[in-house]
Amino acid sequence: MAKLFFRYGAMGSSKTANALMVEYNYRERGKKAILAKPKTDTRDGEYVIKSRIGLERPCVLMEDLVLMDDEYIQGYDCVIVDEAQFCSKEQIEFLVHVVDDLNVPVICYGLRADFRNELFPGSLWLLAWADVIEEIKTVCWCGKAAKCNARFNENGIIREGDQVFLAGNSSYVAVCRKHWKEGNLGPNFKKLLEEKW
Repeated sequence: MAKLFFRYGAMGSSKTANALMVEYNYRERGKKAILAKPKTDTRDGEYVIKSRIGLERPCVLMEDLVLMDDEYIQGYDCVIVDEAQFCSKEQIEFLVHVVDDLNVPVICYGLRADFRNELFPGSLWLLAWADVIEEIKTVCWCGKAAKCNARFNENGIIREGDQVFLAGNSSYVAVCRKHWKEGNLGPNFKKLLEEKW
């Protein structure tokens, strides 16, 4: 039986690299996996999924995937979705349909929560409906597990603003819950700023 997977992690936990490696493993074994991402993710181009370490592959947009014929999707052995936190409830419902009705496994990668530590819409529904939920781990500057995504500027951690602000390493860093609450970006905060500007 196919399953819906949600593999989440804080920024910098190699979610995208994992997604691309899974797609590669399918290809290497003569299987077909389709890569998809929501249209919201425009950092590396509209039809490209690219990791921070330079891996990249072409993809389709979730907005196009939901319009594809069921038989076409059944021609794939797996659907892999990157940046799934940006998916709408309706798109997650479609992925549930792919798993339950088309018997095609779906593996979603994304953030669980935003810089305010609030759930993204796609993550909310994946947490509610996924068959398997797995954390991809990374660490805070202090060495503890990084569970929070801190958005920052030259003054430190930002607590207000739009939920979606695409900037990557230049404006976000993963930290543990304690340091997120304290607003403590650690001794390398100046280095973070130098990388941003």
